[in-house]
Amino acid sequence: MFAYGPVPSRRLGRSIGVSPIPAKTCTYSCVYCQLGRTDHLLVKRCSFFPKEDILADLSNVVAQSEADYITFVGDGEPTLNQDLDWLIRKTKELWKVPVAVITNGSLLFLKEVRSALNAADVVLPTLDAGTEEIFKLINRPHPQIKFAEMIDGLINFRQQYAGHLWLEIMLVKGLNDHSEALRNIRQAVDLIRPDGVYVSIPIRPPAEKWVEPPEPEKVLAAQQILGKVEYIIEKETGDFGISEFKDAHEAILETAYRHPLREVQALTIEKRFQQAGTLQNMIAAQEVFKYDYRNDIYILPRKLLRGIVKSH
Repeated sequence: MFAYGPVPSRRLGRSIGVSPIPAKTCTYSCVYCQLGRTDHLLVKRCSFFPKEDILADLSNVVAQSEADYITFVGDGEPTLNQDLDWLIRKTKELWKVPVAVITNGSLLFLKEVRSALNAADVVLPTLDAGTEEIFKLINRPHPQIKFAEMIDGLINFRQQYAGHLWLEIMLVKGLNDHSEALRNIRQAVDLIRPDGVYVSIPIRPPAEKWVEPPEPEKVLAAQQILGKVEYIIEKETGDFGISEFKDAHEAILETAYRHPLREVQALTIEKRFQQAGTLQNMIAAQEVFKYDYRNDIYILPRKLLRGIVKSH
């Protein structure tokens, strides 16, 4: 399954997600990643799957759902798929739904990647650091990706891109929440000149258990330094699109793998299928596990839980 949702997005409303890459395949292994550590740290772009299969699966989801965006996001870094250009253009030809791409921005120094994203309506790259040192600490990039090259890619893309460019910054306690780090990020933002900036804090179980949100006073300081930005620090609300799933079991398992669910969200899915006891049975069978992160209970599939706790 390549397409799923819609899922509630704090930036994009109801978003149909499309994952064109194998699970946990990325150019980064960010300390805060909700999918755990990266299994396949890559920079080489590939055709991982037949592009026609991805489009056909997306067609099935679109036919059953209404959404504000179709979002290429992946269970890692979507620009690693060298068919992304074709997929975006075909999507826009077939459906009158805006297309977004959520990317870490690491490969925008490549001309073909910038060209691929030109057709998207919205591109949301990551910018968590303003220096090479913090870049390595928080994003843990592939050794071939250098900070200066990544920044140049974002600047060059901004200069040629006619759509909306929204930068995303994740603040992590003790890494990039101090004044110097924030000033360096602000300098990079000013060079890139995005249309908007979203600042988030970790709210879902991260790859590394020590990862925590900044203290409230640090968030307030960030507001002063980063200037006009939008803060996304609340948990998302809204229903998940589950019409493509045959039962509550499949809906909970597939949704939780790509978008870790709070227990209350999983129970809501169970209720919508009128299949009470599904979640309890899945926990008893050890298909999913409860995971306590900052006083909230999340439901994590076994394979995702391994990726999150194996280094703890």
